[in-house]
Amino acid sequence: MSTSTIAAPIATAPRAGTRSSALADRLIQGARALANFASTLSDSDWQTRVPQDGRKVGVMVHHVASMYPIEIQLAQLLASGKAVTDVTWDVVAGINAMHAQEFDGVTKEAALALLKQNSVAAEAAVRALSDEELDRAAPVSLNADAPLTCQFFIEDHALRHSYHHFARIRAALKAAAA
Repeated sequence: MSTSTIAAPIATAPRAGTRSSALADRLIQGARALANFASTLSDSDWQTRVPQDGRKVGVMVHHVASMYPIEIQLAQLLASGKAVTDVTWDVVAGINAMHAQEFDGVTKEAALALLKQNSVAAEAAVRALSDEELDRAAPVSLNADAPLTCQFFIEDHALRHSYHHFARIRAALKAAAA
């Protein structure tokens, strides 16, 4: 007598869509552009302070890298349908100030290593999101409790962050060279 078993179906996460792949591609492109540019900077450039911000270029590169985990965690919260609470611009300013103080002497090697590590992890996390998760919206305290979609939050934070600071860094270095 032969026995056979039927395996129970394996539960799988929703499959990621082309939207999440496109978002992940744009996120990693921005991180790589920042990393490629930052890797060419002289020690003097690395120490240049960004006008109207005060942080050094190197600190700003490290800042982008260090924010990816937080930005992705908040996006995943929205993807699960939960609100982002207790995150305000004052909280963000405090985090940024503490980071700038703690990493004032960050080396280019350390910042670039963290940027690579955290951007690759962020890319993978975004790529894993389904269209349904990207479309979920919940209140976001950082934006006056407006109900934002996960996709918007990713685009406005994790994806945009490297592009935003890269532009500010280039402008600072151009002004310093003038």
